[in-house]
Amino acid sequence: MIITFLKHLFRSDQLRSENAGAQRKKPHAQTELSKNLGENLQLFQAIYADCSDVIFHDFFIGGKKRAVLIYIEGLAHVEEVDQHVLAPLQKDIPQGWTLTDVRRNIAVSSIKPVTTVDHVIEEVSAGNPVLLVDREKQGFSIGLSKWEKRAIEEPSAESVLRGPREGFIESLLTNTAMLRRKVGSPNLKIKAMNIGAYSRTKIAVVYIEGVADPALVKEVMDRLQRIEIDGILESSYIEELIEDNPLSPFPQLLSTERPDVASAYLLEGHVTVLIDGTPSALIAPATFFSFVQSPEDYYERYVVGTAIRWLRYLFFIISLLGPSLYVAVITFHQEMIPTPLLLTMAKSREQVPFPALVEAFLMETMFEALREAGARLPRQVGTTVSVVGALVIGQTAIAAGIVSTPMVMVVSITGIASFMVPRFTMGIAVRLLRFPIMFLAGFLGLLGLILGVILILNHLLNLRSFGVPYLSSLAPAKSRNLKDVLWRAPLWMMNTRSTGKRNFYRQTAGQRPGPAKSDEGG
Repeated sequence: MIITFLKHLFRSDQLRSENAGAQRKKPHAQTELSKNLGENLQLFQAIYADCSDVIFHDFFIGGKKRAVLIYIEGLAHVEEVDQHVLAPLQKDIPQGWTLTDVRRNIAVSSIKPVTTVDHVIEEVSAGNPVLLVDREKQGFSIGLSKWEKRAIEEPSAESVLRGPREGFIESLLTNTAMLRRKVGSPNLKIKAMNIGAYSRTKIAVVYIEGVADPALVKEVMDRLQRIEIDGILESSYIEELIEDNPLSPFPQLLSTERPDVASAYLLEGHVTVLIDGTPSALIAPATFFSFVQSPEDYYERYVVGTAIRWLRYLFFIISLLGPSLYVAVITFHQEMIPTPLLLTMAKSREQVPFPALVEAFLMETMFEALREAGARLPRQVGTTVSVVGALVIGQTAIAAGIVSTPMVMVVSITGIASFMVPRFTMGIAVRLLRFPIMFLAGFLGLLGLILGVILILNHLLNLRSFGVPYLSSLAPAKSRNLKDVLWRAPLWMMNTRSTGKRNFYRQTAGQRPGPAKSDEGG
């Protein structure tokens, strides 16, 4: 009933948004520039009223014809504008010159024509100065944008012991260049668009032509083009607006700051969405197993990668079911515990006034609070405060008789297990689901725990990411893809792509290495 109500609420909200869509159309989207420079200048001065950082530089080309250069101070490279635009144009120009002659006199390689008001606004907002000339219906956008950006460094949330140390930054051009360096083929296609009525955020859809399914590319483009919003400030805005099931706690697009991870998924036939202003790239479609795999699985030997992957699966289950299993057994199924251990646990719990469910809830809530506090505090003291806080509070709670020693140990093991999930978005989903399963186990015992697992599995089996089953490769089962799910097969065995039917083979078969053949009699 609750889910039905929420779906109805979201559907009603969508209908209201569609009815109000006409009000969000840009008033100058199709307005062409006038031949009268004075009219154009008056229009743009009205648009940029009370914008002290927008510069209107009025001058005469060759001392004869009036022109104006519009740019935003701080986004445009002013020194280059003075040297390569204003200085050449203010020199003497022969009689009968045209716009082509003006363009030739500008010593800048990136020059684009602009014909509409909206196009001028878009280029100026991107930091490119726009040149408008009197008695000309066409202007020029000059590629001299410049703004501060941080250096390329390793993503702190996706660090590896072996592998590349570079990560995406907030500059879209830098991010696309890093992908170009990883995938040098001209089949790497980048489609750009702007989203946001006010932010006009640049979005780049990246895929490899001939590898990615055209239907997938079209679906991604269609979902992005349907977005009507004031602004996009981070990739999570895009993620929430294009995912298949907004009510699911599980992430349906993979977020990464690593160019090598994005390139690997591009080579598998996935589509990557880059957003200007954020280092996080979105990868579609995503499956459950994408979130429990690490790039380091492929940078270490396959035996090590497989062992670590199995350990990660084991601790993923512990992080989801650890406290619930303890609560169910200690409350309803004490016969499952060996007698010596049961007596020890009973002795530690004899001073605790709360049932195991309340005890687990208090400890889990406190642990999550300490984790969030450590993440929000300055980096120099955050880790220390969270670790010391956990030790002090745990020891004090035991001494005060609020919780038992086994419960502190269970919560600690669960917390360590949750840190083994490589992706934060999947880890937070597991941390949230831990509480309802714990309550089911506290009221129904193992029956409640099994019920919770069945509900989660049923949801996962029905979940889709851009039409791809969330448990793809395992359900529905594809034996050829299990070599990269249940274990990490050697690279010479991974001959096929895991998604799509186009360009099915990724490498030539029969590349198993071996010792060199010795000469006869050698």
